[in-house]
Amino acid sequence: MDFSLNEEQQLIVETTRRFVQSEILPLEDQLDPDAGSLDPTDQDRLVAMTKSMGFYGLDIPEEYGGPGLDTTTRALMAIEMSQHRAGLYNPCYGVFGGAGLAQLYEATDAQKERWLYPTLRGEKKGCFALTEPSGGSDPARAIQTRGIKDGGEWVLSGSKLYISGADKADYALIFARTSDDPGRNGVTAFIVDTDTPGFHVRRVVHTLRATHYATELQFDEMRVPEENILGEVNGGFAIANDRLSRQRIPYAAGCIGPAIKAQEMSIDWAKNRETFGSPLAEKQAIQWMIVDNEIDIRHSRYCVLEAAQKADSGERFRTEAAMAKLVATEASSRVIDRCIQIHGGVGVTKDLPLERWYRELRIRRVGEGPSEVQRLIMARDILGGSFK
Repeated sequence: MDFSLNEEQQLIVETTRRFVQSEILPLEDQLDPDAGSLDPTDQDRLVAMTKSMGFYGLDIPEEYGGPGLDTTTRALMAIEMSQHRAGLYNPCYGVFGGAGLAQLYEATDAQKERWLYPTLRGEKKGCFALTEPSGGSDPARAIQTRGIKDGGEWVLSGSKLYISGADKADYALIFARTSDDPGRNGVTAFIVDTDTPGFHVRRVVHTLRATHYATELQFDEMRVPEENILGEVNGGFAIANDRLSRQRIPYAAGCIGPAIKAQEMSIDWAKNRETFGSPLAEKQAIQWMIVDNEIDIRHSRYCVLEAAQKADSGERFRTEAAMAKLVATEASSRVIDRCIQIHGGVGVTKDLPLERWYRELRIRRVGEGPSEVQRLIMARDILGGSFK
């Protein structure tokens, strides 16, 4: 495959790189090492800049006002946007905008008016509630939240776990079992306002992130109007799953950016840091770590761009997207680990971004489907069958 950039892609990459270097990094130097957001004044100023550049709302389809980037260009931007301390948690602190809940593009016109368009305008926030205490890697079978039809309403009871942003969301996309089918054909998606009686944020769940947390949700006989169903009854898992493969590509690409930056930092450190009478760069152990880093970075980039190009060409890309996610998260984790080792003591301090990237990449090996699930996806495609 040809991974050379066309003229437009090269310009976009260079523009994004300059934006990170000239706008994000100077502001980030003034923030707490674990900060996840900018000062509101700086946020507004940078959002205005990205809008003037035509890059705001990167993941919003063109028909809804987005820039209409292809998957390959989006992946290339993700690599550049994540090359700063908070880049794995909140690339460029969100000043390029988000897509909201991508599943809402499948909504009815009335649902779009109520939830999608206000979200795209920044007036509402949503959260995605799929994972449960019973499991998240096989949600189609793990979902125990029940939806029982009662006239023109559905009564939902159950719980969700590790849900990001639920305590600040205006609505949630909730998946519940609505038939006796124990698998993916018995799940329905509901759009539920978070002020609905019976919707409770039960507790905060702290993670490796010092300033970010997830939540556990509880639904107690929560009554939801039938018109709040997204898609078809018992067709919710297809809605959840349809966009996951495509979303995995920029997710994987974002992991490569910090690996590239860490490699640059380590090369510079190795050339200038002397031990035992000579620079670290002259030590074979360091040389091999640098080389192994380069192999991991190039391998990750190849897998991501292969998946992106297949997605853009209309070919099946589920295996390639799973491979990109698996390779990029695991390889980038190895790169950061080696870079910490090369830097020694300073590598584990908050003076450098390495320790935060290390924590974030550990989360990314689980988020959006853990490595083992990506292997299962690939095995199903390669060997055939569903492995029920």
